[in-house]
Parts: sequence; C-alpha cells; structure tokens
Amino acid sequence: MNEQIFRGNEINHLEAWKREAYQLFQEKLKNTVDAFPCIPAVQGNYLGHLRFSFLDDVKSHSAGKDLAEILKEYNTISKETGQYASLIIFSNNSEKLSVQAYEDLFWSLLSNVSLYDEESWPANIPMEPENQIWEYCFQKEPYFVYCATPSHKKRKSRYFPFFMLALTPRWVLEQFEKNNKKAKNTKASIRNRLTRYDRISPHPDLKTYGEEGNLEWKQYFLRDDETSLPQCPFKRLLNFRK
Repeated sequence: MNEQIFRGNEINHLEAWKREAYQLFQEKLKNTVDAFPCIPAVQGNYLGHLRFSFLDDVKSHSAGKDLAEILKEYNTISKETGQYASLIIFSNNSEKLSVQAYEDLFWSLLSNVSLYDEESWPANIPMEPENQIWEYCFQKEPYFVYCATPSHKKRKSRYFPFFMLALTPRWVLEQFEKNNKKAKNTKASIRNRLTRYDRISPHPDLKTYGEEGNLEWKQYFLRDDETSLPQCPFKRLLNFRK
C-alpha cells in the first residue's frame, strides 16, 4: 500500500473525517436517482480506477508542499490504475469559507504546489494560461483539475461537504477522445445530466480542450454563478518557471 495514496478499500482504517469524506463521495457518485454528471468519473469509481488522498488543512502553510509530495507519488502509479484514472484529494477544513475565498485558496494552492516541481515545464504545453491548450502541469504531467467546495449551492456539481480536488492526467482524456463517436455521445450525455443536476445553467466557460476560445483554467474552479476571473491567478508564477 502506498504511504499517502489509497484505494477505496484501504480507507476503513483511517481517521474518522477521512472515512466520512470518502463515504460521502461514494454516495454522490453512486446515486442513480440524481446521477452525477461526469460519466467517466462514475465509471472510474465503479471500476476502482480512482485513488484517494488527504490534506489535513488546505489552508495550512504546508499544504502546497504536502500536495506536491502526494502528486509525486501519484505520478509514479497513475498509469497502472486504469483508463479512468484520477486522483481525488479531500481536505478537513473545518472553517467554511465563501466561494470567492475558496477560489483564492484553490489558486494559491496550485501556485504553491508548483514551487516544489523539480522538473521543467513540458515543452509541448504553453506556459501561458491564456493559450487554448494550456494545462496545469506538475513534474511534466499535464492535469485537468476540478475543485468542489462546501459553499457551492446552485452549482451542485461543484458542491462537496469537504474541500475537494480531482486531478485527471491529460493522457486519460486523450485516450477518451480517440473514439470520436463515443466521446461525442458521452459529452452530450454529460451536458444533459449536468443541466438536470445543477440548479443553474451550465457555466459558459465549459468548452472543449483545444477549441478556439477555450481556456482550461477557467473550468478548474467554477463559481456559483456565470461569472469568472478575468485573468488566471497562476500566471504570476510563470516568470519563475523556466
């Protein structure tokens, strides 16, 4: 068993809040009446392809370093976990913040994690977040990052009782896109399920990777309304990443 990363059946022996977070996650993804919109995530959970880890306090000074260590470990095993691989991170932050405060916390965390990246930025990924094929990278591995918080109310697809991250390696998404017909049908189903699941229309920033006008970073943290940040907060770190 890995030191910081767990399969679902390895969480029973952990402390209470970790077991609770995992159980609530299972209830969310296994709900067949009110089905979670992201079909690949549901499939990955069912097949046991997801891996789980925990941050004791996402607001702590050590959170960036702690998550960097988790990601280093995950990078060594992700390709062995299955075609629907993703890493799910739960944090036991007892103080409930506003959506905007969680947004600030999210981008601060990603920026801090990158300070512990010992590899250069991948040559095939632009360093500028305003580029349509930019993706968050750590140790040369591009990731799509999803964030859910306890403060989201209207956008239920981004609500979770604990601060939660899901990091999906880009190779998983590329593999999914190889079957164009299946990918197109799945995306349409996800959109329909999202419309039913949320109490608000799909966010206008939800677009397809690589298409003109798409900015991936805007999809990482969706607000509880239709607004979004005018500029990626991660940009300020790029001057230090060579």
